[in-house]
Amino acid sequence: MIGFADGSTPARILAAAADEFAERGLAGARVDRIAERASANKQRLYAYFTSKDLLFDAVVEHRIDQFVDAVPFDADDLPGYAVRLLDFNLEHPELVRLLLWHTLERPGVLERLPEWGRATTAKVGALQASLDRRGTADVSAERLLTQVLGLVHGLLLVPGAAQGAVREDLAAAVRTLVGD
Repeated sequence: MIGFADGSTPARILAAAADEFAERGLAGARVDRIAERASANKQRLYAYFTSKDLLFDAVVEHRIDQFVDAVPFDADDLPGYAVRLLDFNLEHPELVRLLLWHTLERPGVLERLPEWGRATTAKVGALQASLDRRGTADVSAERLLTQVLGLVHGLLLVPGAAQGAVREDLAAAVRTLVGD
């Protein structure tokens, strides 16, 4: 993970870039706006991160722990995990947007990040062990996890998803659809 002292120029650039990329994606983001938000100049931005693409990757790498470990994974309670993930996503839509933009505009880069691979491998392994204990070894843990993540992320497109009654309905639907 990338570590910079709080308040340092690179830290300010990463924070400003995270906001810009979450709002507009890689193609829509502008280095001028990032530099202005960070109270830095473009030359400093390029000195630290070389290019806009590499800055985008650095932002995701800097935030990777929020993506992979923010919601504790419980392979024996997949519906509960899915609901907790939905709640986290509704509370942090900027992180989800950032991840989705990165997946769309920098395909394959995310999977090469060590933390992403570690977290994914651990989740798939735990889920496969849980499926084996239940006698459902013929189910692919990787495919099941991918489907659950797709369901949860797709629900973010529901209008008013973060509002009380809608959120409760979505949580109930997730529990039903992901059920044991």
